[in-house]
Amino acid sequence: MTVPPPGAFSHTAQIDRQALVAGSIELIERLQDPTGAYPASPTFSAYAGYSWFRDGAFIADAMSSAGRVASAERFFDWCAGVIVSRSAQIGRIAAAAQAGRPLADSEMLPTRFTFDGRDGDDDWWDFQLDGYGTWIWAVGAHVARHNADPGRWAEAIGLTLDYLAASWQRPCFDWWEEHSEHVHISTLGCLVAGARAAAALPVLGAEHRQVAETLAGEIDAAIAARGVSAAGLGRAPHLVKWVGSSAVDASLAAVVGVMDVVPAASALGLATISAIETDLAVDGGVHRFVDDTYFGGGQWPLLSCFLGLAQLRAGDRGRAEQLLDWAGATVDADGAMPEQVEDHLLAPDRLEEWVTRWGPSARPLLWSHAMYIRLAVDLGRPSAREEHSA
Repeated sequence: MTVPPPGAFSHTAQIDRQALVAGSIELIERLQDPTGAYPASPTFSAYAGYSWFRDGAFIADAMSSAGRVASAERFFDWCAGVIVSRSAQIGRIAAAAQAGRPLADSEMLPTRFTFDGRDGDDDWWDFQLDGYGTWIWAVGAHVARHNADPGRWAEAIGLTLDYLAASWQRPCFDWWEEHSEHVHISTLGCLVAGARAAAALPVLGAEHRQVAETLAGEIDAAIAARGVSAAGLGRAPHLVKWVGSSAVDASLAAVVGVMDVVPAASALGLATISAIETDLAVDGGVHRFVDDTYFGGGQWPLLSCFLGLAQLRAGDRGRAEQLLDWAGATVDADGAMPEQVEDHLLAPDRLEEWVTRWGPSARPLLWSHAMYIRLAVDLGRPSAREEHSA
């Protein structure tokens, strides 16, 4: 594999995709904990020792798409164990919500856990809902892909649905552990994707299937009613960052891309993709959102891959190829992909404070490797149009 020299990268470097995919699979398998948890990053000070449902679900989906069935299922087993061990807490949360006295954010399920399934010992921006929908979505995609038996995860999926049904309307932190005062559209998208997947699983009882169907319908309606910008300023209506905002967030690429909550080729999907491209993409690198200051507000390879998946599903294979190549060019001489790169910072004056606080930005980030795998796998398959032409 041809890679840039240490400490630098080049967007024009010729990356051997097959080698980078193989190396990424090997890295993820080697670092996966014996419990099944995927570490976010093995060495980054703020992430070491923790696994997120959100990041891990996308990692498991990538490994499943690459045929690593056992790795994905070990992660699903870990998620199920974490959820079932908290069944009493979920019961309290659901009962309090039903009684009209919802529990405080601090009493909700956390977003990340230690590898052995415990809550973290340090303070974090913990109340996030997206990962709980995303893990069910990843299970559903895996079951459909490999005809796997989801029976061993059924209890945990039912408990997760109970938790989400009681909680989905609450503001919470977004993908980026920010803005807990808002209801985020990418979060709602993850919950729709999970609820749809759950409703399609044959192992759920009638009651939980009804919960899943109702949840999917209600949240889908909420997105349509409150998660779309008004037309104007020469831009078609698109999904927005949070309820009441007119801005876009790059996490929305998952909603119109790999999770297929809003079809990428629909008018709303195409407008959302266009807004992300216009506001957040520079060359092939994608920023999280326009006001990002975390580590200076760099570009994230995993977001380039999410946008690439959306573009591919919208029919623009060429742009998807460009986005994959940009992400691949961020790999270092050791084959590690970063969380973000610093060559196009939105807030360069904010970089040093984060480096002082936590050290250099995470590298390797397993989520980056996973999204590279996921987009490369999809690009390696002919599209329906190409299959028809053949």
